[in-house]
Amino acid sequence: MKTIDSRDDVSLLVNTFYVKIRKDKLLGPIFNGSIPDDHWPLHLEKLTDFWETNLFGVVKFKGNPPAAHQRMDEKEGHTISQAHFGKWLQLWYETLDQLFEGERAEKAKAAARRMSTGLFLAIWHKRPE
Repeated sequence: MKTIDSRDDVSLLVNTFYVKIRKDKLLGPIFNGSIPDDHWPLHLEKLTDFWETNLFGVVKFKGNPPAAHQRMDEKEGHTISQAHFGKWLQLWYETLDQLFEGERAEKAKAAARRMSTGLFLAIWHKRPE
């Protein structure tokens, strides 16, 4: 096991994780239905920027995750639930534990926990009454 020490490590984490996401019975249809195959390389680079920003404090990521998730929830008929975020979090932890150890791996787990809650609340508050 190794620690997360570079952008290459973050890229390995992100790419390995999203292979699992795309194959997952619950999450795969949502992600694969929202991101065309030819857009995945760019999306994975953006997610690597996101996690590199979070784990190393370098400012590379530009985007609005709450808005992106709100659009995805709208596209899915406002059916994204806590179960989806729970599965996402489970696969994230599984991938981290498979590949890495150490302080940044724990930081990635804690950040994902906070994000999953915050993103679900952002979706929930944007739903029509």
